[in-house]
Amino acid sequence: MADFDRQTLEHLKKLCRIECDEAEEADILNSLKRIIEYFAQFDEVQIEKGASKHSVLNGMTGNRWREDIPETLLTREEFLSNAPDQIAGMIRVPPVLKTQ
Repeated sequence: MADFDRQTLEHLKKLCRIECDEAEEADILNSLKRIIEYFAQFDEVQIEKGASKHSVLNGMTGNRWREDIPETLLTREEFLSNAPDQIAGMIRVPPVLKTQ
């Protein structure tokens, strides 16, 4: 599909159910030709020497989380000492929903 002509554009317009005037058609045709030319550059890439990859995420798919080992917990006082504001032993946060 290296050649984009009016007939191909008409077919695409029918498939996409779009309507456009002559100026828009010329602009779309020009843009599509440039896109095809851009992707044609990938044909020039030498890939025969490289090993094939089935996924670029092969090394990242494993579970990289640490083991869940229970440790000593903070007391409520130690925990609340780090909070910017507290009320009745709980952390106070700014309101999320405002009433009118």
